[in-house]
Amino acid sequence: MTVWQVDGWLSGVPWLPSPNFGERPAGWAVSLVVIHNISLPPGEFGGERVEDFFLNRLDPDADPYFSTIAEMQVSAHFYIRRDGRVVQFVACDRRAWHTGASCWRERENCNDYSVGIELEGSDDRPYDAGQYRSLWRLLDALRQRYPIAAIAGHCHVAPGRKSDPGPYFDWPALRERYPDLDLPAEIKR
Repeated sequence: MTVWQVDGWLSGVPWLPSPNFGERPAGWAVSLVVIHNISLPPGEFGGERVEDFFLNRLDPDADPYFSTIAEMQVSAHFYIRRDGRVVQFVACDRRAWHTGASCWRERENCNDYSVGIELEGSDDRPYDAGQYRSLWRLLDALRQRYPIAAIAGHCHVAPGRKSDPGPYFDWPALRERYPDLDLPAEIKR
């Protein structure tokens, strides 16, 4: 059984509270999950760089790429590492800053009504089996607490601007596991 704490903190996973969040609009239910990918620097896995980025402590001198993003203030609710470990940065009852300018099914500002899940990965590599196992458990837990009606990729809510979770994300497995949810029509690999 999944245990949720006050404000939508999930028990059993480490919490690293990010300062990058806000309140959701009054009366808006969490109904969408947005799947992302991230690796810092791009294409490199491991280390604490993603955590540092979401906590506003990324060292801009540690890598040339970091100097281009270190001042950004972004977050996601959850991060799933390559080995399947899950970390939570923002309480799910709060608004994380993960989609930017976005729209799903003609409804704008997806941050207002979504939960963001970052998978440690890139558009050019498959995800690990442990990440999918953790993702399924996390999605099941979210569905226990919130009226989740849809799951989309960042590429679907910000088309032309974002490409994640990329062509290697297993949309058919997601559709098979959650046939009752609204999923993107274009499922390609």
